[in-house]
Amino acid sequence: MSTTQRSPFPYKLIATDLDGTLLRSDETVSERTRAALTAATEAGAAHIVVTGRAVPWTRHILDDLGYQGLAVCGQGAQVYHAGEHRLLTSVTLDRQLAGLALSKIEAEVGPLALAASRDGLDGEVLVGPGYTVQEGPLPVVAFEDIAELWSAPLNKVYIQHPELDDDALAGIARQVVGSLVDVVMAGAGVVELLPLGLSKATGLSLAARRLGCRSTDTIAFGDMPNDIPMFGWAQHGVAMANAHDELKAVAHEITASNEDDGIAVVLEQLMP
Repeated sequence: MSTTQRSPFPYKLIATDLDGTLLRSDETVSERTRAALTAATEAGAAHIVVTGRAVPWTRHILDDLGYQGLAVCGQGAQVYHAGEHRLLTSVTLDRQLAGLALSKIEAEVGPLALAASRDGLDGEVLVGPGYTVQEGPLPVVAFEDIAELWSAPLNKVYIQHPELDDDALAGIARQVVGSLVDVVMAGAGVVELLPLGLSKATGLSLAARRLGCRSTDTIAFGDMPNDIPMFGWAQHGVAMANAHDELKAVAHEITASNEDDGIAVVLEQLMP
């Protein structure tokens, strides 16, 4: 009598964005998605979180999830070991270039509201006059004098405009300063200036190497334009139903929304 051998999980690495992807709007992960990730890891895959959030704004979520592995934070700037609460790699933004970029953008569109994420495990988020911060449990530090923005190493600068929407602001900024810094739209009200060449893909490739995985071993899940490089790097990119149209346009597959267990839907189908 012959027996049918179950094939292993088809990907060695599952890369998931956090906001709008793994997390529901209340910043929790559903039991169904937790179970699907557990089953996939038990079948041989590794799960890695890849988020635009810097480590200080990610750590509490990973701790709540009981997540012990590597995480790529700060749009690829940081590789963080959640189990050891240790920063393994970190890339900072050249502050002189960032200042030049801001002046060029403002010359084009007028005054911007600014915020910035300082480097390090406990890096503060600085918020300037007029910048709208999304509600959340984490503190921010207000500043009035622009000199405070440049007083310590930064991972990124956030920009907002009183009239332009996110897509328009990101598009203009990219045209004006795309040779100086990278510009990404990472969420509602979140347009970021990053070190040139930095993306979720660069951070994920570093972390994957540490895990002994390659791009061809990877399935990635996301919802925003800042996930486009990660989809370009991974073998298979899955956009959530709630994803930005720019990401859907380059995705290999579109799943259910983050509120409707979109990650679990795909992983359950892939299980042997």
